[in-house]
Amino acid sequence: MDRRSFLKTSAVGGTAAAAGTLAAPAVAQGRTPMVIVSTWPRDFPGLGTSAQRLSALIEDATDGAIAVEYFAAGERVGAFDVFDEVSSGNSQAFHAADYYWLGTHPVFAYVTSVPMGLTALEQNAFIHYMGGQEIWDEVADEYGLKGWLAGNTGCQPAGWFNTEINSPDDLRGLRMRIPGIGGSMMSKLGVSVVSLPGGQIYEALVSGAIDATEWVGPWNDFYLNLHQAARYYYNPGPQEPGPALSLTMNKSWLTSLPRWQQRAIEACCTLENDRMMAEYNANNGRYLDRLIQDHGIEQREMGEDMFAAFNEAANEVFDEIRQHSDAANRMHEAFLVARQEVGRWLYISEQDFAFKRNQVLGIG
Repeated sequence: MDRRSFLKTSAVGGTAAAAGTLAAPAVAQGRTPMVIVSTWPRDFPGLGTSAQRLSALIEDATDGAIAVEYFAAGERVGAFDVFDEVSSGNSQAFHAADYYWLGTHPVFAYVTSVPMGLTALEQNAFIHYMGGQEIWDEVADEYGLKGWLAGNTGCQPAGWFNTEINSPDDLRGLRMRIPGIGGSMMSKLGVSVVSLPGGQIYEALVSGAIDATEWVGPWNDFYLNLHQAARYYYNPGPQEPGPALSLTMNKSWLTSLPRWQQRAIEACCTLENDRMMAEYNANNGRYLDRLIQDHGIEQREMGEDMFAAFNEAANEVFDEIRQHSDAANRMHEAFLVARQEVGRWLYISEQDFAFKRNQVLGIG
């Protein structure tokens, strides 16, 4: 089929579980079909277009030996159903943020991002070279899955609020859309956490069903029109400092492929992991300027007292997660080492340089 002939769109989301196996792929005239489902709306800038780009790249890189068919959220299964869809073998792969599977196993949250956690550069080091991939593989294998990093959206704002947030007490009683362990952290601070797919956020904020939300960043937030639904835009956010996305495959299907095709898929994921982050960095600054200059949003800062409260609440959640299982405890231990070692190095290298450069040049 023509991989550019795609069906029509829907929303965003995530969840769930269940193992499954899949027999060797049906091969027609030397072409192996690969159905990729995602948690993103069709053609949504960054998230959706990255998943679509990766799908096309896999077919191109294998010279058509793998025939990819891509479905956005809601086109084949609901956004929250892609985990089960691929684990059961009904489809071959999903593109998603793995913290959607927090209820299945907390290790998946560390694959994406945890509060007070790792930037995109730190996350790459953690997963590739500091034990993250190995523990991810161990847990994913329980569900018949194998994943690779395949994108990152970068450090996220704290979100959009219809009231000013001057102290941790101002969070109490707010209804906020926020997923993952970041949502668990906010619950510790008295926030009523709501789980919503991206396509429902704007209406919920406009109607008053929620008082606040986080989404991705200026580029994506602009396209959801969140500036029309909330007045205050707070930065930086503690909840997702470097949220990674994955392409996760049915492991039985993946390992039935010739080794060169497996390596080709992995290489495509690595390329898209780098490319997506570059695209977000290229767009977030200019769209923040548009939000401020063209739409008059009020950009506010989350201060040190707020971050101290976030850290205390996050540590409470981490203590609970570490009791979940040996794998969860080992993943958290590996995360702590990465945060300390890579964080310290980047602080005295790139971050310190960028701070001093921007001071001298008057940037910021």
